[in-house]
Amino acid sequence: MELMEAIRGRRSLGRVKADPIPRETIELILEAGNWAPSHHHTEPWRFIVMTGSGRDVLARAYGDIAAERAKVSDEPALAELRAKHGAKAYRAPVVIAVTVKPSDDPGVIRIEEFAAAHAAVQNMLLMAHSLGLGAIWRSGEPIYHARMKEALGMDENEWLVGLVYAGVPDMAAPAGRRKP
Repeated sequence: MELMEAIRGRRSLGRVKADPIPRETIELILEAGNWAPSHHHTEPWRFIVMTGSGRDVLARAYGDIAAERAKVSDEPALAELRAKHGAKAYRAPVVIAVTVKPSDDPGVIRIEEFAAAHAAVQNMLLMAHSLGLGAIWRSGEPIYHARMKEALGMDENEWLVGLVYAGVPDMAAPAGRRKP
């Protein structure tokens, strides 16, 4: 696949099949992320791969966060809410948490460390697309919650920049349009 074709053709695909993804394929996606540019060569990203039952930790965190924010207090309703939100962890056979831990070197500009981690995510999405996979970069309020940080074993100086969900597409890619 030509580079411009990959850039123009990649779309966020939220519906993928449950088919397992080979380890070698996951490693190619991680390697693409690892080759993102970073100022001062800090490589501030970390990738946490969750497959199979490894996604349970993510499901529990989603459920806990939803329960904490819930306006219900009865146990059956909370259990249903936990299950509903926990199901987000199983939308794809592979979920890769991408974190950033900015360098504490005084010459490093903190926002550039986040930009580097975001570039790593884009590389990963493009690689997944070039391998025929569907992928989506998910974020939103729950990923910034302290419970998510705890669940993923992140330290206090590390931030989650997104979750990359990947799998065999189970939907057609929508057409893309951009302003010139």
